[in-house]
Amino acid sequence: MATLSLDEEVRLYTNNAEREKYNLLGTLYGIIVALDYLERAYVRDAITAAHRKRYSPACTRLLSQYMTMLKLVKDSVPSIEQFMTRYRMDNPAALHRIRVGVPATVEHSSEAGPETGKWIAETTQNFITFMDALKLRLRAKDQLHPILQELVTGYARFKGSKDWEGRSKMVSWLITLNSMKASEEITDEQSRQLLFDVDHAYAEFFRSLSGKEGS
Repeated sequence: MATLSLDEEVRLYTNNAEREKYNLLGTLYGIIVALDYLERAYVRDAITAAHRKRYSPACTRLLSQYMTMLKLVKDSVPSIEQFMTRYRMDNPAALHRIRVGVPATVEHSSEAGPETGKWIAETTQNFITFMDALKLRLRAKDQLHPILQELVTGYARFKGSKDWEGRSKMVSWLITLNSMKASEEITDEQSRQLLFDVDHAYAEFFRSLSGKEGS
């Protein structure tokens, strides 16, 4: 009977393919830990004013890396919740940010700054592009999520957006799409409701701009 030496290194893999799989899983684990650390620092106001502007790019980069890694390990990771449970990860801040799919600065508040004509034009075009996509019967997550993410990010730059009803609804839809697999599709009923909500947000957006012009 073979004896086990306590000095012998225990290998998780027996071939190169398995080694690559565990390396990728380890990278995914590290991204989640880093994202959780960043989120906790942001929430606790531990990030200095001088570095606060770096939060959004850093968070966006980690979310992008997470999405890339998830595609590479999709056969081993049915869901991020199962992955975190399997490896006993207690990182609720990271899990929330992953579910939302955008930085906290986009989810909750708007960035200070002038609401330029360029912003208005870009946001208007993003609204039109997304509504056209729904009217053309695009239903898959990988078709809709990138467009909605760009729309919500641009929309959030306006100072008053945190008080607009349409914002919370679009963020909620972003979370819904973010929880789906890339090939999954929303139903016709969901598409109809999504189009209604985005159209309402579009009208609210322009009412806000008209109010500013008249003031």
